[in-house]
Amino acid sequence: MTKKSSLVALGLAAALALTGCAGGGNNGGNAGEGKAGAALTIAKPDGAIATESNNPWVGDSSALKLGYINSILEPLALINLANPSEAATPWLAEKVEWSEDYKSVTVTARDGVKWNDGKDFTAADIAYTFQMFLDHPALDIDAMGLTKVTEDGNKVTLDFENSMFVKQEKVLHKRIVPKHIYEGVKDPATYDFKEAVGTGPYKLTKFDTQSVELTARDDYWGGKLAVPKLYYVSYNDNTALTTALANGDADWAQAFIPNVKSAFLDKDPEHNVQWAAAGLGIDAMYVNTTKAPFNNLAFRQAVNDVIDRHKHQEVAREGAVPAIKSITGLPTPAGDPFIQEEYKGKDYKVDVDAAKKILTDAGYTGVGTKLVDPQGQPVSFTISVPQGWNDYVTGISLIADSVKALGAEAKVNTPDSDTWWDNKGKGDFDAILHWTDTGATPYNIYNNTMGGMYLKPIGEQADFNFGRYDNPEATAQLAEYANATDDAARTAALDKVQQIFVNDVPAMPIGTRPYIGSYNTRNYVGWPNEKDPYAPADPTQVNSVLILTKLKAAAK
Repeated sequence: MTKKSSLVALGLAAALALTGCAGGGNNGGNAGEGKAGAALTIAKPDGAIATESNNPWVGDSSALKLGYINSILEPLALINLANPSEAATPWLAEKVEWSEDYKSVTVTARDGVKWNDGKDFTAADIAYTFQMFLDHPALDIDAMGLTKVTEDGNKVTLDFENSMFVKQEKVLHKRIVPKHIYEGVKDPATYDFKEAVGTGPYKLTKFDTQSVELTARDDYWGGKLAVPKLYYVSYNDNTALTTALANGDADWAQAFIPNVKSAFLDKDPEHNVQWAAAGLGIDAMYVNTTKAPFNNLAFRQAVNDVIDRHKHQEVAREGAVPAIKSITGLPTPAGDPFIQEEYKGKDYKVDVDAAKKILTDAGYTGVGTKLVDPQGQPVSFTISVPQGWNDYVTGISLIADSVKALGAEAKVNTPDSDTWWDNKGKGDFDAILHWTDTGATPYNIYNNTMGGMYLKPIGEQADFNFGRYDNPEATAQLAEYANATDDAARTAALDKVQQIFVNDVPAMPIGTRPYIGSYNTRNYVGWPNEKDPYAPADPTQVNSVLILTKLKAAAK
């Protein structure tokens, strides 16, 4: 699947034209021949790097899209979104202390840190960064609800309107900016920040439309770095990026690679790796609960019973991501600690007989041949995703095939992305395949699919809960989970949330939405993987700074 991009296309030849960039992988050698002190080329399939912008908040900035912002600006702490039940790793804050109700947090600024222009990093920089969210509300895209920032010596206390328990990573992962650079900017939401001053391990040394060069700092607070230079390159599409990875011209990437085994892994089985860490985000089929056929619970339950999640993983996602198993919709293993006792060990399975019985008991006729609802209407619906989102198109085609066993007719529609996007928000659809947000708790999966905070009338744009599932009890329990002040209350609320999700089928989990990272170990080792999941392997995530500090030269 490809998200909308404002960047224009860039050919493979142009992307590799820069000499330093082209030698990032094996530097022209054969696969398996490492080189000490090699540069690392980090790639995306988003097209040309149109203009330089190092703005850490604007989604279309070059620094955010390519991910190099994470090598320059650093967060307070790191939450391992590949294993979110772990304690946060202190970073620019050497200590993080949440209040019992999670409505405030006190952070202690790390001593001995310098900005890459030689100035000292202090608590004033933390306080200034968060004060910007109060002074410029447009920057608060995560709706933190910050109410007050208090600086006291080397400590900063942040107060919030509501509990931040379900948004801990939104707070701790905010990139801290230098007060002495940003304080003169009138509109930080639109400023490009060409002075890329940060506390991070690398410094921006060259920018052009072909690649971005960063050089390791010799005064980095975190110690000596194994990789001396980073090159960030954007290829025209997934095909060009896959070719670069297979040839060793790119070393690390975030992209879905079709036929990943033959296209990438088998090109150098000893060194090429792809790891898709299943965080707490999923792909789900959102269904319009305001009209037939999905306004009928029995039909939702029956469709849920015939969807083949394993086939989706093997065919639509080509085996490159983990399958979704638990009937709670929570991915494994990230979601395992959050699965309530009632549902532990209960996995999705295709059960056509059970689905047919549900429909028969609910008054449907023609079950398995030509399905007719209790009102006497033939059952049909349309599933839509944008054209060109190949894995999603394959996914909805598989679902359409699955419901034939019930006697229902499912049509596949692939409009252009702008039309689909507009219809999705307005609720002008029968069913769509779409993602949920991720985070450090299951809150986003459940809130995105059934939270009342997103409810809009049909015709008005909704940010989530596209199917207009309206259940005040679900909304109340989600709020209870988010604002509870102790683990017992959270567990009780999450138990009720999961019961509603499993029994009422507001949306249907289809597959995991993992953090995908592809890399090679020819020159450097120490990467995160399934056996050592200390961070997602996605180079665009804030955790990538931790990976860069853990890499070591490969033994020769």
